[in-house]
Amino acid sequence: MKQKVQEVLNLVRPALQADGGDVELVDVSEDGVVSVRLTGACGSCPMSTMTLKMGIEKTLKEKIPAVKSVVQV
Repeated sequence: MKQKVQEVLNLVRPALQADGGDVELVDVSEDGVVSVRLTGACGSCPMSTMTLKMGIEKTLKEKIPAVKSVVQV
């Protein structure tokens, strides 16, 4: 599942990079929790929680039903 998550993150990555940020996959747990690290402008942006939940998590859940949530580390 980690490979599938990475592929989906590659789909959302250009939008983050356009704003000066990026996302890095840290881990995917057995129970469907994806851990990511937001970098660049996204790491310090006050809207990063919205980006994480409404952008990254929503997309991952749509593409990979086994994903339960996305957390920032």
